[in-house]
Amino acid sequence: MSTNQFSHIDAAGSASMVDVSAKAIQLREAVATGEIHLQSATIALINENKIAKGNVLATAKLAGIMAAKRTGDLIPLCHPLPITHCDVQFDFPASNDRITITASAKISAQTGVEMEALTAVSVAALTIYDMCKAVDKSMCIQNIKLLSKTKK
Repeated sequence: MSTNQFSHIDAAGSASMVDVSAKAIQLREAVATGEIHLQSATIALINENKIAKGNVLATAKLAGIMAAKRTGDLIPLCHPLPITHCDVQFDFPASNDRITITASAKISAQTGVEMEALTAVSVAALTIYDMCKAVDKSMCIQNIKLLSKTKK
């Protein structure tokens, strides 16, 4: 691929923030997902609120939302966006070996919020990892990906 196919690389091959000033303001939403694999005993401790550091899911939800709001500070070429909504949800598949994390982010802006949704999932997963690392050395964060992005 040549460098001109990448929106964040200028003609000289240097990193560059995309200029979105000419784009129309639109309602945009992105949804991302990921998972953290844990031992079933760890999942039981989370569900029983017996992890020593506190309520794992409540903390991970707040961490994900806070991270989405700070994405522009974390990723160098992301635009700092005043997101209008972010949500982080957790699901426990019947296999009892993972927690699936889904995050959505919304904004009315000239650029999308997919990086915010992906950041929310990533930081929520990292928070679960941090809070459970004393009891589960086998945890693995996987499959973080964008599910959808829309604009109206």
